[in-house]
Amino acid sequence: MTGLWLAVLAAAGNLVGAAVVIRRFRRGLVVIEGFLAFGAGFMLAVAILGILPEVFRAGEETVALFVLGGYLAVHVAQHVVTPHFHFGEETHRVPAGAGPSALLGLSLHTFFDGVAIASGLIVSVPLGVLVFLGVLLHKLPEGVTMASLMLAAGHVPRRALAAAGALGLATVAGVLLTERIAGLAAHGLAISGGVTIYVAASNLVPEFQAKRGWRTTAAFLGGAGAYFVTHELLARLLAP
Repeated sequence: MTGLWLAVLAAAGNLVGAAVVIRRFRRGLVVIEGFLAFGAGFMLAVAILGILPEVFRAGEETVALFVLGGYLAVHVAQHVVTPHFHFGEETHRVPAGAGPSALLGLSLHTFFDGVAIASGLIVSVPLGVLVFLGVLLHKLPEGVTMASLMLAAGHVPRRALAAAGALGLATVAGVLLTERIAGLAAHGLAISGGVTIYVAASNLVPEFQAKRGWRTTAAFLGGAGAYFVTHELLARLLAP
């Protein structure tokens, strides 16, 4: 199982999310919205229980700086490079430059999605698969976000789909470069841990934080619980 194929599958999630917006498949949008809470719970569990223990097990004093650096880098990219951004469908008209700037800002964290997959596989196949699943879960709403922003900025559907595809290519590039650049192989998992925590806690959670009722909370907790189930299944399936 190679990181490249997992990155390609994750990248396909961007295209699926974009296609749902372009085709105006409302039921699909409702389903994808459910991935926000579930995906946030799963990603947080992967980052805190899967990635960070492996990162700190290395024992380097500077490793925490790479985790923090990943978190801060995504914040800067999404709040400086991308002035208009939120996860989910954009329903209001936005300036023409909002779509391309969002593509630029999102490309940083989608690149580190690929780095996370490749770095996780370097540690172990189960961790790589868990990271991949966390990435895949937020790829669908990410595709919705990118395509809807492009459409709201006045771009044609073909360009909106291409923008979502570009995010997927950034993920593929993250895997390929991690396999070739020693610095990414050494520190990529730590940086990706910070990026994953940011995407889950600072991007996804605020999108459903204000919603009341048990469904969103159940989806969020269910995502975290799914980590334990998946971890156990992988341990049994991949046991020697």
